[in-house]
Amino acid sequence: MSSKIIAVLNQKGGVGKTTTTINVGAYLARSGRSVLIADLDPQGNATSGLGLDKQSLDSTMYDVLFKSAETAGTIKETNNSGLSVLPANATLAAAEVDLAGEPGREYRLKEALQGLTYDYVLIDCPPSLGLLSINALAGADYVLIPVQAEYYALEGLGQLLDTIQRVRGGINPHLELLGVVITMHDGRTTLAEQVATEVHKHFGDKIFETVIPRNVRLAEAPSFGKSIADHDKWSKGARAYKQLAKEIDRRIS
Repeated sequence: MSSKIIAVLNQKGGVGKTTTTINVGAYLARSGRSVLIADLDPQGNATSGLGLDKQSLDSTMYDVLFKSAETAGTIKETNNSGLSVLPANATLAAAEVDLAGEPGREYRLKEALQGLTYDYVLIDCPPSLGLLSINALAGADYVLIPVQAEYYALEGLGQLLDTIQRVRGGINPHLELLGVVITMHDGRTTLAEQVATEVHKHFGDKIFETVIPRNVRLAEAPSFGKSIADHDKWSKGARAYKQLAKEIDRRIS
């Protein structure tokens, strides 16, 4: 049985990628799935957001990509219900340059994830469309795009979809767009509603029904090193991510 690998990607920063990766992962794990979070962002926010100290890691995603460490030996258990993480820290920032001259550079992550027996691997991508994100797309079965409910939400999405098409055309013909999820939605503003309408126009049935609200509890959970499921499972944000995880699981299985 091979893992279902989902790249969580949007080259804009601050749209809720890491929050989505961690919390969808947490609720998939709570529903009995085995889940690995692969941190592919040099900021390492998924790593610290799951309670690991980024500075005290003996090996990281960087070492795995450059084959100086085994994937299995680098994976860490977290104290969040059923979640493991392939951690990253600032060292990964050098990977874009260091990979450039390497043979098979687009497939390093794919090779690293081969043979893992998790039900789901969620890749937290960096906010750019460089080599790391291409590695994520080359190794993934699906792409999940979080889109923030704000004025410039659709800016850059054309470029992202174009990149997905190009990857599908050569590097990874099996890549599928799993869907688009609207994040940081504030139901009190007309702007949020307009953005939602606009996104629906572009993506139709690829939009997830679940909308992730703006929520203080969601925003503060990473500072405790916890998913929202472990931080405050009754919050609005927790209920939304629980729903989204169910929708994703249904779409895939």
